[in-house]
Amino acid sequence: MNIEQLPAILLLVTFCLFLGLSPAAAEDVPQKKPETKGPRSSKPTDDDKHFGAEDNAAPELTEAADVAIDRGLKFLLKSQKNDGSWSGPESAVSVGGTSLGLMAFMARGHFPGFGPHGDKLDRAKDYLLGIAEESKSGVLAGMYEHGLATLALSELWGMTRDKEDNAKIQKALEKAVDVILRAQSPIGGWRYKARPDAGNDTSVTAMVFVSLASARQAGIQVPTATIDGVVNYLRNVAWSEKSGGFGYTGPGQTLACTAGGAYAAQLCGKRDTEWVQAALRYLENSPNVFSRKKLGHYYYTHYYAIQAMVQAGDERYSKWYPRIRDSLIRLQKPDGSWNEKNPDSPHKTPMAIITLATPYRYIPVYQR
Repeated sequence: MNIEQLPAILLLVTFCLFLGLSPAAAEDVPQKKPETKGPRSSKPTDDDKHFGAEDNAAPELTEAADVAIDRGLKFLLKSQKNDGSWSGPESAVSVGGTSLGLMAFMARGHFPGFGPHGDKLDRAKDYLLGIAEESKSGVLAGMYEHGLATLALSELWGMTRDKEDNAKIQKALEKAVDVILRAQSPIGGWRYKARPDAGNDTSVTAMVFVSLASARQAGIQVPTATIDGVVNYLRNVAWSEKSGGFGYTGPGQTLACTAGGAYAAQLCGKRDTEWVQAALRYLENSPNVFSRKKLGHYYYTHYYAIQAMVQAGDERYSKWYPRIRDSLIRLQKPDGSWNEKNPDSPHKTPMAIITLATPYRYIPVYQR
């Protein structure tokens, strides 16, 4: 950097802070590793219910949506296990469930060690760190859950009260990212096992790359070759030129894979390419995308779709968010959850909360 560039850089930083964004969030592609890497910083107080953007800064976030979010969070507090985790029947998918549970609270501005939920979120954080410390290989679970845990660790880094946690989170995050980098297939994607010969599918690839994008924003090095590999898999293997959608393991057009594939491609820096634009049009033109009865992976699909619309810009986002907002409010159960059976998978309620809470933009990887 030369001295002539300094005023422009200061202006950019000031403008981003005025909007409530980090300078890194203003880039199409997550920032490269800084010379001195380190966690995000935060200074919430004990009296904070949540912190970040003003509550009235997003007019699309209605009072009903805010109530639904808080009811969902209360359900999560009641359903948290004694060990701090959230899981499915017989403790299934506890790593993924706990990661999503933490992300649901962070999406509303609640972080471990702070505010009224600080102790419970500390327990969830400690559960993930315990899993990480027990794993000699760095593998936290199957690759989809591993991606969710990597994402949660990345967004937790620097956002907890205990400063000693930062070193533990950094160590766990770096090991988790290393597992992902080593497990990438020659084609560029990932599947459920942490091996490069395990194959590829769009579901796992999308989740894993979202976690890498978050880690890269936080300062963890992600090689350009890794990103190029993801682009190769999405564009040349999973995307269908005929439909514009993404398939599960090859050219196809499932709504869930199209939402995840589009968001991952945007985070790869391909936001304005024709193939990504075609995927967005496929989502927008689907007659079933807001139908819970006709769309099987409803919460999963919309977890990704709303973030793809954020990346696509205000025009698309402003049309999409009110529709999924109102749909999720209608689908919420009397107990505050989005469960459809008892017991149910732990992903539905936190994914619904994260989707509803999109206007708050507390989590960097969910910002444009």
